[in-house]
Amino acid sequence: MNESELRAGIVKWGRSLFERGLTAGSSGNISARLDDGYLVTPTNSCLGFLDAGTISKLDGDGLHRSGDAPTKELPLHLAVYEARPGARAVVHLHSTYATLIACLADTDPAEAIPPITPYAVMRLGKVPVLPYARPGSADIVPAVLAQAADHSALLLANHGPVVAGASLDAAVYAMEELEEAARLVVLTRGMAVRHLDQAAIDDLNATFKLR
Repeated sequence: MNESELRAGIVKWGRSLFERGLTAGSSGNISARLDDGYLVTPTNSCLGFLDAGTISKLDGDGLHRSGDAPTKELPLHLAVYEARPGARAVVHLHSTYATLIACLADTDPAEAIPPITPYAVMRLGKVPVLPYARPGSADIVPAVLAQAADHSALLLANHGPVVAGASLDAAVYAMEELEEAARLVVLTRGMAVRHLDQAAIDDLNATFKLR
């Protein structure tokens, strides 16, 4: 995708996520990697009403070059890109069920989403929970760098999910899968859930390698 197409894609997906209730108010942010830098949604912007022309453009060092001021979550996005050189887009939301999982005291910090469906395994892999850091703080960077190289989807404790993808579409699809898997986990709490066994997980990983 060229820059114009990426700008249009960010607007399209931002509106879609907002209209489906996956992000509210001015919460959530989206970024995409360019050959010469990054596109990032502006600070305090509503994903449902983005303007392609005012999306923030950063250079390869993450310095603001044009458009509105970028989201305060820029340290989070840049840390994910540093840890995952193949990532072309990052989506961070405050979607209800994934955020709820990130707030529960008994969530497994090494694997917040158990292998409840094949698509959770295929599109997410293991999803760790990172320690709490104030939104926008660079304090989150070491934790992201430690985990994001091996995990394309993360939960920020008491905050929300962040997902990287090999394309903008892939990042959004994975975020949608994370929210749906989290919803299933919450709805089935206390039930005798049959999770996929290790043989099934290995087969999925061998057939559909997560990038």
